[in-house]
Amino acid sequence: MFKAGKVAIVGRPNVGKSTLLNVLVKEKVCIVSEKPETTRDNIQGILSGKDFQIVFVDTPGMHKPKNLLGKTMVRRASSTFPETDLVLVIIDAQRGITREDKMVFQNLPGEKIKLLLINKMDKIDKRMVLPIIGEAQRFSFKEIIPISALKKDGTELVLKKILEYLPEGCLIFPENQLSDKNERFFVQEFIREKVLGLTRQEVPHSVAVSIEEMKEKKGRKDNLIYYIRAHIYVEKDSQKSIIIGKKGQMLKKIGESSREEIENFLKKKVFLDLWVKVYENWRKDPSALKNLGY
Repeated sequence: MFKAGKVAIVGRPNVGKSTLLNVLVKEKVCIVSEKPETTRDNIQGILSGKDFQIVFVDTPGMHKPKNLLGKTMVRRASSTFPETDLVLVIIDAQRGITREDKMVFQNLPGEKIKLLLINKMDKIDKRMVLPIIGEAQRFSFKEIIPISALKKDGTELVLKKILEYLPEGCLIFPENQLSDKNERFFVQEFIREKVLGLTRQEVPHSVAVSIEEMKEKKGRKDNLIYYIRAHIYVEKDSQKSIIIGKKGQMLKKIGESSREEIENFLKKKVFLDLWVKVYENWRKDPSALKNLGY
């Protein structure tokens, strides 16, 4: 018997959805950051086995949006429900079941099988989870599983339960495919991840990355090198200055760490050409969101 289906991973921002997906598929298909609202699009990660295929759908954090980008992210998160067979709902053990979590619960489709994962168990005294489980039992979850995605504790049980509830089916993607996204998407996300990790203040939420050119070129001694030209967009001149940094040092750091990750991903030598540009109020502009792939 072959099992196959789609599994949505939902929850409010910064509860560990992307970390869990990377652990479950055993590859990095989503960027990870301590900054909330890091994931901006639905990203599918594919795990194929001898008698199963699970297509995990990482979704943007469900929150009260402050701009058009936020509204787009929340709409995309909800749009996964009709096509999924199971829903993994993640909450943060450190905060328990918050008012925002309850809003997420209320927006879940009633007919779908839902598993609640209490993440970040490595951050709390294990005894503190009992009241959370007690409160969670009032909601319609098939399973309530304490985990630590970061430490990979409980994640094998999550996989076991998913396979238990997954319906019979056929391959959805070729068995060697890892994600529904292309190389350009991953490259721009790796660059954005480095910006998120290296900058502070108001910069992270205002950043978008666009890949303008990706092609192989002849380098020194006629060796082939992958040339990538990318634009980092921000909304203000002050943000541009932060990303470039004093004497260009911040942009150099972003470039070096991005290039290393991109080379590991593409398995090719890379020349990364980064440019920082101001795109005023792009998060509120429908045409700007469309131009930037949102």
